[in-house]
Amino acid sequence: MGKVLRSDQVGSLLRPRELLDARANYADSKIGLEELRKVEDKAIMAALEMQRNIGIDVLVDGEFRRRAFYSGPTDWLEGFTSSNEPRIQEWFGPGGGKLPSASRVVAAKLKHHRFTAHETEFLREHTPGRFKLTLPSASQLYAGTFLKGVTDQFYPTPQDLLADIVQILQTEIKAAVADGASYIQTDSPNYSDYVSTAHRQKLTDAGVDIENRLDELIAADNVCLETARLEGAVVGFHVCRGNSRSRWQKEGGYEPIAEKVFGSLAADRLLLEYDTDRAGGFEPLRFIPDGPIVVLGLVSTKGPLLEQKDHLLRRIEEASRYVPVERLALSPQCGFASTLAGNLLTEDDQWRKLELVVETAREVWG
Repeated sequence: MGKVLRSDQVGSLLRPRELLDARANYADSKIGLEELRKVEDKAIMAALEMQRNIGIDVLVDGEFRRRAFYSGPTDWLEGFTSSNEPRIQEWFGPGGGKLPSASRVVAAKLKHHRFTAHETEFLREHTPGRFKLTLPSASQLYAGTFLKGVTDQFYPTPQDLLADIVQILQTEIKAAVADGASYIQTDSPNYSDYVSTAHRQKLTDAGVDIENRLDELIAADNVCLETARLEGAVVGFHVCRGNSRSRWQKEGGYEPIAEKVFGSLAADRLLLEYDTDRAGGFEPLRFIPDGPIVVLGLVSTKGPLLEQKDHLLRRIEEASRYVPVERLALSPQCGFASTLAGNLLTEDDQWRKLELVVETAREVWG
């Protein structure tokens, strides 16, 4: 993958109805794993063909084999358990509000099972040398999972738990690259926790040293990113703001985290959400060091309205005041279906948006 990838995609695609039905039947023990795999294979082949026809620079399997973008840690990591205290999360957008969410904690020594092996095996056969694999970041898997009185029976400190998560991800990354994944992207909704003034104040009031915490998370994620790079992969990092049924969680410009996060993450490509003004302006991009490609997430996956190409061209020009245009690329702002249910748009809407990404990228970069 020697050329610069100008048209990118964050990862997940809307699941076709046949696949959603098959997964529901599998959950109800109405079909077996082999039959589910056949439906997954068929859906992925169709999605790959659509992406080839559109001409996007890198192909994905849409995360069709996963229940969520991180696959559900209990699917591939033994040691998690549900917390007795549901976490209350605030969502914005359709059906938003303060909603309970299942919370998970580590209650045993973590045991790792490969969870991308079937993905990479199939993609290597059908997209040799051209596919991206998405993984949850260390900061994502670690967030909120250390519970005093429970986790410390197996990991004396939070840092011990984080170190083990990093080691597990390194193992997964090395295996995935060996299987043929030439582009590894890790995803984290956690850095955008720190863009909100109100949320930062809550953390400060709770005694959290925000700068030290960011340093800790960046250091952990960088070990994983460097591992992928040393194995020979292009390395991307997506800073997510929450993505479920067209809702989001985090609002505020990148300025409070830009110098530290943009300046320190060891990624070849930073995929940043910039589809609405809730992400603020492009000024924080001035902290991007020489080298990384900034993938501007200007096309929204939250709804069906198709952006205007002229608007995207103007936005790219605005961003180029802070990062040279030759170090920019274009993508949707997030995945189309970070969870099975997906966002509130149709598959046709999704493909039109990806076509727009490709057409705009070709106009800008050739």
